[in-house]
Amino acid sequence: MEHITLLLAIVVATALVFDFTNGFHDTANAMATTISTGALKPKTAVAMSATLNLVGAFLSVEVAKTISGGIVDEDGLRTEVIFAALVGAILWNLVTWLVGLPSSSSHALFGGLIGAAVMSAGWSSVDGGTVVTKILLPAVAAPLVAGAASMLATRLSYRVNRNVTDEEQLKSTAKGYRAGQIASAGLVSLAHGTNDAQKTMGIITLALVTGGVLSPGSNPPVWVICSAGLAIALGTYFGGWRIIRTMGSGLTDLQPQQGFAAQTSAATVILASSHLGFSLSTTQSCSGAVMGAGLGRKGGTVKWSTATRMFVAWGLTLPAAGLVGAGAEFVTRQGTWGIVLVAALLVAGSGAIWLLSRRKPVGHTDIAEADEPAGVATATLDAIPAQLPGSSAAGLPVTGLTATIPSPLSAASVPAAATTTDPARPAAV
Repeated sequence: MEHITLLLAIVVATALVFDFTNGFHDTANAMATTISTGALKPKTAVAMSATLNLVGAFLSVEVAKTISGGIVDEDGLRTEVIFAALVGAILWNLVTWLVGLPSSSSHALFGGLIGAAVMSAGWSSVDGGTVVTKILLPAVAAPLVAGAASMLATRLSYRVNRNVTDEEQLKSTAKGYRAGQIASAGLVSLAHGTNDAQKTMGIITLALVTGGVLSPGSNPPVWVICSAGLAIALGTYFGGWRIIRTMGSGLTDLQPQQGFAAQTSAATVILASSHLGFSLSTTQSCSGAVMGAGLGRKGGTVKWSTATRMFVAWGLTLPAAGLVGAGAEFVTRQGTWGIVLVAALLVAGSGAIWLLSRRKPVGHTDIAEADEPAGVATATLDAIPAQLPGSSAAGLPVTGLTATIPSPLSAASVPAAATTTDPARPAAV
């Protein structure tokens, strides 16, 4: 019994660590656009988001019940499976944070849980219907719905203000949208606490059920709700500046109207899904809304190279976290030494990722530096001057080139000086 009690304590502590990583990983969902448009200062934004995340954790337990009693079969599920699932989720969160990609913490948790459960008891331990209806379908629908709503809202906001030309009126309108952004960012933070904090509540409740502390189907105890809310709020205040930089300016350039439209659309989708018990990804909802806002403004663009990397990360989240969770479960089933080894590998992996992040740290003063990597076409065009005659390896400008192409002349009419071969001048046509 002492071993089970100690293992439960380890699982609860690991779940709260995951909740912390979820907080700083997903801070960008609520505050990236607000910071990028200047509506709030970075530190003020994350403090506000952390407070509302904590409040949101107390508003509902529907998502927690989906996780604790819907995805995997509780009967015969070992506590070690929950621990292995959390290891896969935490490591994936940290890897995607390191590279600044807004992937889904929710799907990392689900992937780790599914992988560990399958390794422990086979595919029959996973409720495929729940996975499809409450995880996979919302994963596809949420960014599309949020993106479409955001695009329409952006177009509507610009149409309403299309006749405003006075500079003072434009400033006043922008100020109003920034105020609206602050309110909508608060709504997203509240929705994030309502949706994402419950996932940790659900996983802790599931661990308590497997350990015999709670009966199957129980609601999360009050202490679980409080601890999960505090952990995600603390992580949010820590600030995931790398992902804020990507969401705020790495996907598209946003104006206050677009930021307001994106956040309002995302908050509506997240709150509606929480009410229905759909455990969707707030990251995918907010990212879809940001891209929709970028496409909604005339002349607006989306940086598709960044978006493509983000889509790839979304697709890899479930299987990658699942594989790590399955491997961790295989080791933990070997006994106490296996649990100790997995815990040591988790600490070592987390420490290594943190040390890598220190090579190029990103703080609240660096979030405006999200430059999109040059694509193949851009890199090729940049390399052209170095290949022209007369260019130097050091990248000095080419001399002797004219901006116009002369009309064809007969050989007799070309001055002798022009017929002389000059290595810095193209031959006459």
